[in-house]
Parts: sequence; structure tokens; C-alpha cells
Amino acid sequence: MTKVLAVNISEKKGEPKQTIAKGYFEVNNGLQGDAHAANWHRQVSLLGNESVEKIRMMGIEDLEAGSFAENLTTEGITLYELPIGTKLMIGETLMEVTQIGKECHMGCAIRQKTGDCVMPREGIFAKVLTPGWIIPGDSIEIVN
Repeated sequence: MTKVLAVNISEKKGEPKQTIAKGYFEVNNGLQGDAHAANWHRQVSLLGNESVEKIRMMGIEDLEAGSFAENLTTEGITLYELPIGTKLMIGETLMEVTQIGKECHMGCAIRQKTGDCVMPREGIFAKVLTPGWIIPGDSIEIVN
């Protein structure tokens, strides 16, 4: 099953996020209260647990949901293979994939902690089209 494993939030950019019980995702903003929330194309970041596992297999332990600053940790979907423009129903929300991967900025606390950051290679970004709540366990469905 394709689902959300965790919803994660941080007050500052460039640091790991903390898991929360649920998150409200706003149109033209992203996760309410998150440092990356803004009216831009990278409102919400998603990373598959499968990608995190690749880093764990390199011998890096202490990796939890949010370790790579992703808002949504997912399972059962290869996110980085989705074409830009793909629409995803996640919980109550509808999101559109806007970017695959990103450039990692220097001095990133995540890279310093983990030694490698998979987010620039396998993380994706989306904008919120329909607002709503997302909780761990919510299904993820491709709708286009």
C-alpha cells in the first residue's frame, strides 16, 4: 500500500524536522507552521522511506522520519520517478509535483549529521492544490 509514514515540521530551514501527529496543508503555502511553507513551487517536500533505507544500508544509523527535512515520509511509491505535473491525493489534500530533487546547500545540518543527503537526489517537491489534513497512514493515490 502506498501511504504516508510520517508528517514532519521544523521552525528553521536546513535542519531535520520533527514528526507531528497531523499536519494542515494550505493552498499557496504548504504545511502550516513549517519553515519552508511559502507561496512558491516547493511548498511541500516528500521523501520515500525506501530512499532513507539506502542511507541506512551505508551504515548510517539514527535516521528517523524527518531526518532529511522532508515534510512527508512515504512508503510504497518511487517518488523520484513521477513526472513533474503528476497530481497526488494525499489524505484530504490534492498536490501537484513541481520538482524532482534539488541542489543541496552548503553547511547543511542534515548532511553534517548523516554524511550524505538523499533528498537532493530522490526527494520531490509539490504545491498544494486542495487544502486539508494529512495524518500518518493516509493513502497516496496518483490521480492523473
